[in-house]
Amino acid sequence: MPTSSASTTDSARSAASGGVQSLERAFDLLERMADAGGEVGLSELSASSGLPLPTIHRLMRTLVACGYVRQQPNRRYALGPRLIRLGESASRLLGTWARPYLARLVEETGETANMALLDGDEIVYVAQVPSKHSMRMFTEVGRRVLPHSTGVGKALLAGFPPEEVRSLLGRTGMPAATEKTITTADGFLAALEDVRRQGYAIDDNEQEIGVRCLAVPVPDAPTAAAISISGPAGRVTEAATQRIVPVLQQIAAELSEALTTPGSGPNA
Repeated sequence: MPTSSASTTDSARSAASGGVQSLERAFDLLERMADAGGEVGLSELSASSGLPLPTIHRLMRTLVACGYVRQQPNRRYALGPRLIRLGESASRLLGTWARPYLARLVEETGETANMALLDGDEIVYVAQVPSKHSMRMFTEVGRRVLPHSTGVGKALLAGFPPEEVRSLLGRTGMPAATEKTITTADGFLAALEDVRRQGYAIDDNEQEIGVRCLAVPVPDAPTAAAISISGPAGRVTEAATQRIVPVLQQIAAELSEALTTPGSGPNA
């Protein structure tokens, strides 16, 4: 999962970038809170950021007043509800930014291209560009599915520790969408080992009979994200897989760069 990388000695960086130091520090604290699970104490923030407690206290007071942080009854601080609206808007924009890259995937592979995020314990599709073939796959943007039966789910969860994956599967269950769906935690963890070894994930008739999907994660994305292509099993063959996977990986790397480079708008 992505972690905060903001510098704790940021005076020179702020001056060089023309940034405002207090803003950079406030956003750094919000990211550190998210990395810690959403709730932290001031001493934890001070230890992880290197900032003195009076500075953190002043910044947190401002964030609380703005609604971006809440102080809990136990005196710890939690991410506030006002961030939800920002996150929802950013998620919608993420799909918009991804569309030119997905369009390139369609042009180069001939198959429907998707982008999906891990939202809680579910996979949510945030963008799609359909294939130009008359027989093509269609997944509605906004659709939510369980991760164990999808290529994007495997691509995303391959980056998580096995104990976290087991915990997630315990919460969601592993219902069979088809007779090919993996329905045991051990079987799924073995499939994730294959993903890590191969560098891509496959959904081989596991979500829908007759459909194959190839997926890769978007490296270093601001939130856990993956892109994929899906098509009829008769077109997405083993031979086609060898041709398509390098294209998926290249476009995922380019999308990652666009999303993580400060000041650059994604543009394929």
